[in-house]
Amino acid sequence: MSGPNDSSGVNGGADGGKRLPGRNRRRFEGISSRAYEHPADRSALVALRKLSGFDTVFKALSGLLPERSLRLLFLSDSVRVGDQQFAHLHDMLRDACYILDLPKVPAMYVTQDPRPNAMCIGLDEPIIVVTTGLVELLDEEEMRAVVGHEVGHALSGHSVYRTILLFLTNLALRVAWIPLGNLAIMAIVTALREWFRKSELSADRAGLLVGQDLQASMRGLMKIAGGNHLHEMNVDAFLKQAEEYEESGDLRDSVLKILNVLPRSHPFTTVRAAELKKWAASRDHQRIMDGHYPRRSEDRDTSVYDSFKESASHYAETVKTSKDPLMKLLSDIGSGAGDMGGRLRDRFTGTSGSGAGSGSSARSPKDSPDSPPEN
Repeated sequence: MSGPNDSSGVNGGADGGKRLPGRNRRRFEGISSRAYEHPADRSALVALRKLSGFDTVFKALSGLLPERSLRLLFLSDSVRVGDQQFAHLHDMLRDACYILDLPKVPAMYVTQDPRPNAMCIGLDEPIIVVTTGLVELLDEEEMRAVVGHEVGHALSGHSVYRTILLFLTNLALRVAWIPLGNLAIMAIVTALREWFRKSELSADRAGLLVGQDLQASMRGLMKIAGGNHLHEMNVDAFLKQAEEYEESGDLRDSVLKILNVLPRSHPFTTVRAAELKKWAASRDHQRIMDGHYPRRSEDRDTSVYDSFKESASHYAETVKTSKDPLMKLLSDIGSGAGDMGGRLRDRFTGTSGSGAGSGSSARSPKDSPDSPPEN
């Protein structure tokens, strides 16, 4: 285990001698990405890293991917961040790498696009790309969390899979006229997207470790959802939306939620905010801030079984505590609750069966579906 260092002094990276801007922040020397990774993300990554021949396969695959083309495209048609261009972003990038102890500072580009977005891609070496829409939308502390988010992707090795996801998504569009070929590719894309949505939750946590300002992280997510109108928004009300989203409706709404999220590479913004706030209040986060976290030097000894066990435990707890109608039903099934036919009917239709011996409804408050939120 390692103790955090005060990052308010001299930057220990390749550009040593520069003082970190802003307030004092803790540094996490030698931190493993396992410290902040979502359980589902972590178990998948541990399994892939342990897979025999994994590196060989992806090196062979790299010849098929347009990584060189992407690098040349950003180099020729975007602005590379450095001491002379977007210097404030360059400082944030070096600070984020210093705080998370990323050995090599990735290349970073600003590209002209009014849509607020950022990504970390690349097989051999990750590169970070942020859009002008994002740079213009966020203030310094909000942007610091975003840069930390992308550095978290780099430290976890997510850039490799993100690059493959981009490649396969484009390939699916090109072979859409081949029914079976497109179905096979889209099955892989769907699985990758499900993993990547979890990896976004991991990177949000990394952004919080870098920025060390939960309110700034919350503001950034609100702005991504609602634009630069903070005076019209409220963090508590925004988080309340996530609660209403989880609790609302019946099984039909649960199915619609799944269908809505399937084509997305990111979780919904309110869900990300709620997940991040929950993690910020957890013992896991507090232990990291107190200096107790896994080190990268211990990664080789990580058990795949233990990682999958932790992931399974997390999902079991999620199902048990969730207020979503479908998750409630699964929890009831798992606990052997009686009258599952009636429960399924009630949860799917939003109506109740007849009470025993009377024509009145006998549904208890626990079984009553919540009303869907107004749009």
